[in-house]
Amino acid sequence: MKDGQHKDSRLQALAGSIPDRHHGHHGRSLLPSVNGRPPAPLDEWHPAYCGDVDMAIAADGTWYHEGLPIRRKELWQLFAGILRREADGEYYLVTPVEKCRVAVALHPLIINDFEVTEEEGRRIIRAALNAGGQFPVSSAYPLQPEPKASGAAYIRLTHGLTALCSRAAWYRLVALANEDHRISSDGVSFSLA
Repeated sequence: MKDGQHKDSRLQALAGSIPDRHHGHHGRSLLPSVNGRPPAPLDEWHPAYCGDVDMAIAADGTWYHEGLPIRRKELWQLFAGILRREADGEYYLVTPVEKCRVAVALHPLIINDFEVTEEEGRRIIRAALNAGGQFPVSSAYPLQPEPKASGAAYIRLTHGLTALCSRAAWYRLVALANEDHRISSDGVSFSLA
């Protein structure tokens, strides 16, 4: 078997080891997720490390496998749903049976846009992610400046993940700010300066 075939079969095996519809238990379907599906129970999965997989996420949020962009959006969105950052600062794709390290250039996810809603009399700004999920900017998912991206903001998500504003999302967020360069969401104020 050629080396490329081995790597392809390893990626297919990794995708095949993700349990189908595994997320619906324990009320997880009510929690936000990075890909819009009920979130995987990553906190319950503790498989042994099985090595690196030739996968990387570029600073613009593009996922690569063996140096080529993953063109099937559904595939990289599926992988985004099983990605976590661990205490060692590294990113891993995690299933119940294996854990593989993934290289991340800056932030693993990108915010494409923000949506403003009113919920129970409170203004909520929701970040729409490139992987399909939405998270409310709040004390649970705080907004912070990213010095490596000219001060554009990112939010902290679940499982140690973060999402950086795209240029368009950053401009939208700046337009939502008051004269003091602050935004309010879910009763919390965040500085954009």
